[in-house]
Amino acid sequence: MIKFYQMKDFFQILDKMRCLRKRSTVSFLGVLIIFLLFMNLYIEDSYVLEGDKQLIRETSTHQLNSERYVHTFKDLSNFSGAINVTYRYLAATPLQRKRYLTIGLSSVKRRKGNYLLETIKSIFEQSSYEELKEISVVVHLADFNSSWRDIMVQDITQKFAHHIIAGRLMVIHAPEEYYPILDGLKRNYNDPEDRVKFRSKQNVDYAFLLNFCANTSDYYVMLEDDVRCSKNFLTAIKKVIASLEGTYWVTLEFSKLGYIGKLYHSHDLPRLAHFLLMFYQEMPCDWLLTHFRGLLAQKNVIRFKPSLFQHMGYYSSYKGTENKLKDDDFEEESFDIPDNPPASLYTNMNVFENYEASKAYSSVDEYFWGKPPSKGDVFLIVFENPIIIKKIKVNTGTEDRQNDILHYGVLDVGKKISKQMRECDTYLRLGEFKNGNFEMSEVNQKIPFDVYCIRICVTKTQKEWLIIRSISIWTS
Repeated sequence: MIKFYQMKDFFQILDKMRCLRKRSTVSFLGVLIIFLLFMNLYIEDSYVLEGDKQLIRETSTHQLNSERYVHTFKDLSNFSGAINVTYRYLAATPLQRKRYLTIGLSSVKRRKGNYLLETIKSIFEQSSYEELKEISVVVHLADFNSSWRDIMVQDITQKFAHHIIAGRLMVIHAPEEYYPILDGLKRNYNDPEDRVKFRSKQNVDYAFLLNFCANTSDYYVMLEDDVRCSKNFLTAIKKVIASLEGTYWVTLEFSKLGYIGKLYHSHDLPRLAHFLLMFYQEMPCDWLLTHFRGLLAQKNVIRFKPSLFQHMGYYSSYKGTENKLKDDDFEEESFDIPDNPPASLYTNMNVFENYEASKAYSSVDEYFWGKPPSKGDVFLIVFENPIIIKKIKVNTGTEDRQNDILHYGVLDVGKKISKQMRECDTYLRLGEFKNGNFEMSEVNQKIPFDVYCIRICVTKTQKEWLIIRSISIWTS
């Protein structure tokens, strides 16, 4: 059993390591991992006395003994439990049932511009009637200026009253008394004091938002308050989640900008909320989200293209500075994600490093990469069950390597799998690749059988390497 004095010794060591951080070879992430593992062992041992909780609060907050700080960290010893915050419901009706997806927004008063109403409008306008039944939108008005909050609540209730009545939109506020100290914080990365205060409060804003949303839906997506959505984004998200069934993931990314479009399982939200609170003054929110993903053993980024969300604000919420960041992978029109039914992929081409065949068939932003193919080389897809194909699309090459395309090739579909050869014994040719790409619609009207295999054949040896960026199959 881990004793109380061991906990005290650990925090003393942790403080020394933090003070010597610039000279030590121990990275912040390393300290973070050790701390969380220690806390986990401590919690599992069920030896958390009230006095121990007080020491944890005091030590982990750098001896800042504010009354309001105690509110924030009183549940630090339980990473899976809710943070004890009494929220103010500024505009809401009781949530009748758990939804599929909660969309969380946090907003503060800006010196220039206000995009919150446009963001809420985009969420609802880009969703169909059926999709609206499965989403809830939670807006955290996190500014301490009550006059600004009153104005925003009035505007929101006037424009979106029917969504509030239907339980699709809730506006909340976490009172200032629950916030930790925001002045005199450490100036990591040589950030000016006001910048540190801004980003530290933002971490707490999002922590309280996540905490509130933990039981409102199955999944949660984080947005900023100056975002435009693509049409039917929920259907696209559902399709991606279904395609990853049986796959472990912590964070799915539907935008490459900051913390826009980051999707989580709702059961991870309490831990993420505690995590943001514990390290609220260390670094910006998007950096912490990256560390959280890694700590829960998702090594690589899982990001989908085209992006479903676009940054539309021109002025930042920090000092009203210009922020012209745009996601060039965003597409506003319907995001038609392929079905890509379960299949095995094979090739006799010389594969480069770990760019294996299966990566061309993934909905994630990755690809197959092989050394120069020869005439007769094949790339084969064998489906687990026969399918009726509505549309096929194959893209080769990338923006960076525009010549690594299939210069000479054809695409065939096959039936009747030969068990000995792990492929079909009869094929029908659908057409040739043009400029490295192949696309055909209404395939089911052109072939008289269900498809077991798709085969890409190289018809002429080429000097260039080959990237198959994506293979997309839509079924009827």
